[in-house]
Amino acid sequence: MTDETSSSRHEALGLVVGLTALLSLLLIAFAWPSSQLEPRQLPVAVVGPEPVTQEIAAALSGALGQDAIEVVPVASREQAVSAIEEREVYGALLPSPEGTEVLVASAGSPAAAQLITQIGSRITSGGPPPIINDVVPLPAGDPRGAVFGTGAFPLVLGGIAAAGALSLRLRSRGTRLLGVAGVAIGAGLAFAAVLQLWLDALAGSYLANSGVIALGLAAVALLLMGLYNLLGAPGLGLGAAVILLLGNPLSAVAAAPELLPAGWSTLGQLLPPGASGTALRSVAFFDGNGAFVPLLVLAGYVVVGALLLTLPSRDRAPEADRRTSHFPRTGDALQGS
Repeated sequence: MTDETSSSRHEALGLVVGLTALLSLLLIAFAWPSSQLEPRQLPVAVVGPEPVTQEIAAALSGALGQDAIEVVPVASREQAVSAIEEREVYGALLPSPEGTEVLVASAGSPAAAQLITQIGSRITSGGPPPIINDVVPLPAGDPRGAVFGTGAFPLVLGGIAAAGALSLRLRSRGTRLLGVAGVAIGAGLAFAAVLQLWLDALAGSYLANSGVIALGLAAVALLLMGLYNLLGAPGLGLGAAVILLLGNPLSAVAAAPELLPAGWSTLGQLLPPGASGTALRSVAFFDGNGAFVPLLVLAGYVVVGALLLTLPSRDRAPEADRRTSHFPRTGDALQGS
């Protein structure tokens, strides 16, 4: 066996092991958060006097665990509805001798709405079934929230692709910034048109939804472009891996942050995919309630990415530029002759 053959086999073995590890990591990153979904301090309003709310809180703690549900006492149905619309709680329980009414907001989280419905059935066990009212429903085109839940992944991929293409093909920082702005605005308008005008998966203002999507894509792209400017290709790759392997699975776009393990849920909301999903949900379905913090997070990434672009660059000219820089332009050669 020649040294060249042995080297090729070692290289092939290394690639097989590396790709197997990468694919396993991808599976773990996307599957593990889904396997850990359960309520953790999920805020639910309860309408009634203090003894009633305490009794329900004790019953829920015994059935679901000490920290599963955070019971928020409210005085009336109107206050419960207001708390849901302002994104302070995910739903409400209204027990009465005639029966229990359960208020949910499927637009806030289909998974949380289903869980609160089950809780309503649990506390009325042996009595009449609860009356379920969806205070903030999902649009008719996306009644289960599946389209909304899958919309975050193209946004992440779009931001990564834009960062890579603009960083590798454009050398001027100003041109890169203009490129990000153009891609973000165009993608925001296009994504919102598909999700809202075609698939009917979003409600609210089309332009407001477009703006949130544009900000989310710009946050991803500018952060990665800044890392590329600072660290070169390793910075771009590391940033993309963190956003893809951590940010997207922990975004809770298809669930709710309170259903993920503590700590991981916070991290997910501090990364662009989670902040984008929460901001878009708040703007599209809740008149902007609950959108301030995630929008602030996205704006922070935009600012940090722009600042990183102002630092001394570690990138190199594109390969095509390096090849042509060794040869005179046609016009210059003719003038010299």
